[in-house]
Amino acid sequence: QVQLVESGGGLVQAGGSLRLSCAASGSIFSINAMGWYRQASGKQRELVARITSGGSTNYADSVKGRFTISRDNAKNTVYLQMNSLKPEDTRVYYCNVVDRYYDVYWGQGTQVTVSS
Repeated sequence: QVQLVESGGGLVQAGGSLRLSCAASGSIFSINAMGWYRQASGKQRELVARITSGGSTNYADSVKGRFTISRDNAKNTVYLQMNSLKPEDTRVYYCNVVDRYYDVYWGQGTQVTVSS
């Protein structure tokens, strides 16, 4: 059993910042990639940012220069620092973990709401 516990979502004004965290625990084999996705109601889930075990990162064009993903391998935790937030960033954000066997795990989701 694998658990992903997310925290850090909430309500913020446009231009503000939030930091999301996601800690993985349980029967998880060596983590390969960790990432964050987001989803608006009625829309497909989309990649926000991803970081590999080696530290390589990639970002959605819409968040480049504003969001930063990082990870603490010792704690099996991934972070998403979100700056200069915009109303269009309002989504449910999901943590994603892929282990060495390419099994995929998802967090329960955390709401981020940016008011204008």
